Amino acid sequence: MRTKLTCAVGFVLLVGLAALCASAQAQPADATNDKRAEEEVRRLNREEVEAFLHEDAKAMARLWSDDFVVTNPLNKFVNKQQVLGMVQSGVLAIAPYERRIEYLRVYGDTVIVAGSEDVTWGGRMPNVGKTEHLRFTGIWMRQQGRWQEVARHANIVPQP
Repeated sequence: MRTKLTCAVGFVLLVGLAALCASAQAQPADATNDKRAEEEVRRLNREEVEAFLHEDAKAMARLWSDDFVVTNPLNKFVNKQQVLGMVQSGVLAIAPYERRIEYLRVYGDTVIVAGSEDVTWGGRMPNVGKTEHLRFTGIWMRQQGRWQEVARHANIVPQP
């Protein structure tokens, strides 16, 4: 009888230990995946800024999902094709362009990025030559194995 009790207690302890080990391993793996996602989205944000500085519509098209939408600093709601058209036609140009990520949070296959930007408008923008401070929020999703921006909002911060 005592042997059966010892075996039962040992079995329960073994199962408990295995469950504890499994849960401990799951947390670092999630943290590692989140860290990788954060690093990748930060890198892609730098690429997006470079694409704007070089008016590289091809790079922008790669970074943005096909259903990408933007509420832009001129308070217009536009889609990927409209933004690419503005870049390709020379209407939208930005130089210099500085982006500061102040918040980045990973939610599985979605990443929220927020921060501020300083831009000087070029091209044929209504505010060409003017330097403005923006606040932005970008939403990135892992789609078909790669990160792409799916939505963005940017607004001009009024000067006091």
